[in-house]
Amino acid sequence: MKDKEAFANYTSSTQNEWLETNGLGGWSGSSLCGCNTRRYHGLLMAAIKPPAERMLLVSKLDETIILDGKRFELSTNNYGTAIAPEGFEFISSFNRLLFPEWIYDLENIRISKTITMLNGENTTLIRYKVLKSPMYFSMEFLPLIAARGYHSLQNASANIYWDVIFQNGIFRNQPFAGAPEIFISIPGSTYQSRNQWFYHFNYDIDQYRGQEFEEDLFNHGIFTVQLKEGDVLDILLSTENPSGRNTNALFEGETERKKGLQHNVQNPLLQQLNQAADQFIVIRELTDLNGTGIPATLKTIIAGYHWFTDWSRDTMISLPGLCLNTGRFEDAKKILSVFAKSVSMGMLPNRFQDNNEPPEYNNVDGTLWFFIAIHFYLQATDDSKFILDEILPVLKDIMDWHFKGTRYNIHMDHDGLLFAGEKGQQLTWMDARIGDWVVTPRMGKPVEIQALWYNALKIFEVLLLQNGEAAAANKMHQQAEETKVNFNSKFWYKDGRYLFDNIDENGIHDASLRPNQVFAISLPYTLIEKEKAVAVLKAMTSKLYVPVGLRSLSPDDPRYIGHYGGNAFKRDSSYHEGTVWSWLLGPYLEAGMKTEGESFRPFAKSIIQRFAYHLNEGCIGTVSEIFDGDAPHHPRGCVAQAWGVSEILRVVKSFNL
Repeated sequence: MKDKEAFANYTSSTQNEWLETNGLGGWSGSSLCGCNTRRYHGLLMAAIKPPAERMLLVSKLDETIILDGKRFELSTNNYGTAIAPEGFEFISSFNRLLFPEWIYDLENIRISKTITMLNGENTTLIRYKVLKSPMYFSMEFLPLIAARGYHSLQNASANIYWDVIFQNGIFRNQPFAGAPEIFISIPGSTYQSRNQWFYHFNYDIDQYRGQEFEEDLFNHGIFTVQLKEGDVLDILLSTENPSGRNTNALFEGETERKKGLQHNVQNPLLQQLNQAADQFIVIRELTDLNGTGIPATLKTIIAGYHWFTDWSRDTMISLPGLCLNTGRFEDAKKILSVFAKSVSMGMLPNRFQDNNEPPEYNNVDGTLWFFIAIHFYLQATDDSKFILDEILPVLKDIMDWHFKGTRYNIHMDHDGLLFAGEKGQQLTWMDARIGDWVVTPRMGKPVEIQALWYNALKIFEVLLLQNGEAAAANKMHQQAEETKVNFNSKFWYKDGRYLFDNIDENGIHDASLRPNQVFAISLPYTLIEKEKAVAVLKAMTSKLYVPVGLRSLSPDDPRYIGHYGGNAFKRDSSYHEGTVWSWLLGPYLEAGMKTEGESFRPFAKSIIQRFAYHLNEGCIGTVSEIFDGDAPHHPRGCVAQAWGVSEILRVVKSFNL
């Protein structure tokens, strides 16, 4: 909830954001006052080939109320030299329950505005309710068209087609050849053609991030409608013809769908997280992959909004919280199927790309997290038939490749530990690279990769036993034991009383105090004894824990950077060099509960309580990707990150925090 104070001026009214998604990879979102501050903001961001090839079709729909000859402009735009109009002055409150909702107060008129997207469609529905008005008034709507890819910016040199069909309150335009058609339905409206460019929209956050930040937007004309107290006006922005659709039924249907996500959850924090979790689970349209003819009805997980697609690492880490802890077992099964069918040389793709480009396979951990997701899926569903029949053969292939060696020199070494890396490659989740410079080099045997490898061996052992392959299972058991013994002898940093972060290709031990060691405790099969686990937790609590996550590097380290911002070079230089990551709270709490049991619960609850404020900052109702390492830990990066939502949700639900 945000009150009038949040809209006191331009700066305060653009500090926070809202986001609605459509289950396809598309979205609608902006700052709370509706002034777009990023190139990724807009009312209709459509996923043309779900969940990819996103296009910003309708950037804004500027609103003006005309009462007794006076004009009240409700919108806010930044033109660089001027903020005009300043519609934030009329916003009295913002609330985010099922949908984002605003209340506007002006003269004697009060109006509510609610925005949602229809699940499974590139359609945005905007509902206006006239709560109070002493007389009839007019309302004008000026749509501003971008018609561009979501990473780019539009300018007035573009040839946006002027041709418009307007019939029965429905606007129809194809902005250029090959683009999807844009439909705007405003029932009862009249339409006046204008055809003009609006210039120099400035995007503050893009400017802060060192990117191009000016855009021109096109307007074909103005809609006008007459309203009175008690009226409800539903506007549809869509790539599909809305003719004849019952907007009230559409709105109620989406309301019931969102209510159904709660599964009788009473905890307000879990309610928010369940709503946020839904935004990341989307359709992946694949007509054919590796010659298998996969149907387009499978699912995947968007790693983060606004610029990520689906990454194997993020997907597998997020799957337990987003799907299994919310009862979406069928979605989890479809997600596992998509990635199982995309394995190549024993590796899951690092990420799927836009524009039908082939998947990238440059990671070591996404494939290993696949085993963890399968473990949790079996625990939640007991669906051993699916796992043994469809997934186990894939896991066998994965293990064969890891034993003999696959891309990027990923292979099991003579000591049973997993080696990964080549010069110039970044294969772990600490993957920032600037040109040929790998910012956080971890070639060799990173600590969390060993924890994941050990867990993969143990999970594979269990599945082989379930499949009646006792001899093969026993071999995996022996291999896992060798891995555990050698890990403990090589990774314990006696002087610091925590685990080395990496052993490089020359056998040099990296004593950087980083959070990666938490996975030696938090994963299903723990690698170290309780005494060492307690010491590791103590070291992380002392130097890495802050209320919104774990720092990626101790502030005592001379490489530590406490602020994430500026241009791409500055941002990438600090991405894993002190920046706080929200998703790491999940394994940190898991490690604490596993190591110290019920004695850790009061502290675990306090951690969640201290984190909860964040859902009312940044993008309201969801979890940011990263935060500054230094207080007050401003949210940065993606405004909504799948594994951040997932891991908080998972531990709150799993441990009843």
